[in-house]
Amino acid sequence: MHIAIVGNIGAGKTTLTELLAKNYGWDPLFEAVDNNPYLEDFYSDMKRWSFNLQIYFLNARYRQMVDVQKVMHNIIQDRTIYEDAYIFAENLHDMGLMTTRDYQNYQAIFDNVIENIKPPDLLIYLKASVPTLVNNIQRRGREYESGIRLDYLSKLNDKYQKWINGYKLGKLLVIDKDNVDFANKTEDLATIVQMVEREIHGLF
Repeated sequence: MHIAIVGNIGAGKTTLTELLAKNYGWDPLFEAVDNNPYLEDFYSDMKRWSFNLQIYFLNARYRQMVDVQKVMHNIIQDRTIYEDAYIFAENLHDMGLMTTRDYQNYQAIFDNVIENIKPPDLLIYLKASVPTLVNNIQRRGREYESGIRLDYLSKLNDKYQKWINGYKLGKLLVIDKDNVDFANKTEDLATIVQMVEREIHGLF
């Protein structure tokens, strides 16, 4: 079983990944953030470093997915390879922060890579408003995220909604993060676990 959790920056993906992995006793698979050599530079100069950052993420997540498909473990994944292309790279191009030449090059690489990837059995989308995202980003206090623009988060939300509306690769569960606090309320986490159970076991 492969569950993937998707959502904007600060939506709570890592927290929910940790909590569900602990609940089920499954292996968590986290996004390669702390060791990413481009993140700090990217947030300082998005236009200069956007292509480098996206290629790094694409390669790192492709290696993750190849490893996932080699093992028979149950996996809960923090962010997917699809978001790199359909959300972040596309948004950077739309905002003029990635050249058309670089974007087309990136898309060609992504199209080749995706042919070898099996989609998750269940996709969980954490839908969150910009104020919720900003609150979470400020609370965790990552220095390189302090300069993230509100319009950037808003445009990412629009991209997520467009992608989720057309998602057809497997089962989908949408959770409204504005109205749940699974990190601090056990009853909210229990409700989400019930929703996940319903999806993965087909219970109604």
